[in-house]
Amino acid sequence: MRQIPVDTSSAVVMVAKVPQVKVRDRRTGEIATDMETGAQLMTVDVMFAANEEVEILSVTVPEPGITGELSMGTPVALTGLVARPWENDFNGQRRHGIAFRAVAVTSLADVAATGSKAA
Repeated sequence: MRQIPVDTSSAVVMVAKVPQVKVRDRRTGEIATDMETGAQLMTVDVMFAANEEVEILSVTVPEPGITGELSMGTPVALTGLVARPWENDFNGQRRHGIAFRAVAVTSLADVAATGSKAA
């Protein structure tokens, strides 16, 4: 499946919803895991502001990639963010969209606090 790298260098990114465990199958409650590492996957909703537009993105990230306190409004850095187009048939209806995945979501609140104390 094609992966498209997403440039976050000029974006402002903040937590919109705290990390949640990603459920693979809602009927059984099976938790989603990374196919390569076996790590539990989490979903973090972020506010992504760039080019005078703001969107809420739901980003999947392995649990070990979540660093720092991620509460609503916390500025974060998204490492290795990629977009993956997807398409499937569900109950006879074709659905499609874009899934976002990152290697890590890191709180920038500690960095900002440390930087302001040093000044």
